Amino acid sequence: METVVKHSTNKVRYNVTEQKKAELDYLAIQVLDAQHEVEQYQAMVNSLTEKYTNFQNFMASAEAKRDQAQTNVEMLDELVSEVANLQNNSNITNNEINDAKSKSNEVSSRMKLVVDKLIYSAEVINRLSNILIRNKELNPLISDELMSIMANAGKDANNAVALALVALKSTFASHAINMESQAALALEYIEAVKLNSVLTGNFTQPASKSKNPRAKDEGDQSKSPNSSLKTLIDSAYDAAKADFIKSQKAANSTKKQLDKANGLLDKAQVKLSSLQSGLAAANAAALAS
Repeated sequence: METVVKHSTNKVRYNVTEQKKAELDYLAIQVLDAQHEVEQYQAMVNSLTEKYTNFQNFMASAEAKRDQAQTNVEMLDELVSEVANLQNNSNITNNEINDAKSKSNEVSSRMKLVVDKLIYSAEVINRLSNILIRNKELNPLISDELMSIMANAGKDANNAVALALVALKSTFASHAINMESQAALALEYIEAVKLNSVLTGNFTQPASKSKNPRAKDEGDQSKSPNSSLKTLIDSAYDAAKADFIKSQKAANSTKKQLDKANGLLDKAQVKLSSLQSGLAAANAAALAS
């Protein structure tokens, strides 16, 4: 009878031990599964972190390119404005010189007429003076005062002619300067138009009042803006801006994925820690029994 009881007790102990062992094995498997899950999430976090870092670098590079492209656009706009002002000022100044040249031509014509009349008057006075001199030899009664007046009149007439010629020469010199200035302005205007064409593709003369035939010929032409510098720089800015937006969206999307993965990793680590604590407690209890 005693042997039967002892055998029964051993059987119960064996069954309890097997049950605890099964529980420990189950907890150990859960710990292994949790460790595997943590490793998976950790690998995901590492991959997304590297990916996010790369996208941040891409975004920083794209932002720098976008800012530089925007600076190029602003600088070109300033240059286009300056060229347009130069073109407009050249055209205005050219018209003013045309007006001055027209007035100079009118003054020159009037001065020539005055000089012609002065020369004619001087010749008449000189002839009268010569006639008086000859007649004075034949007729002593001719007044010496009259002779003096005629001599002075001839001298004054010659001086007037000389002064008029100097004035006429100055008028012609001024006319020549106007012509040289107009030629320089015409060249400046044409170069401004050409530069504006290179910058914007616009080869149209803005002011139709220009009296410069060369500028008019140049201004009547047109050019496709497809190859203009402004088109290229604007396109480069649009492309740089689009690249930055794409990089920014990719970085933001990756950041959301990374945040989610970090959250899952934190939960998995908490779960693993809890299971490890439970397994440790179960092992301690098993050893104590």
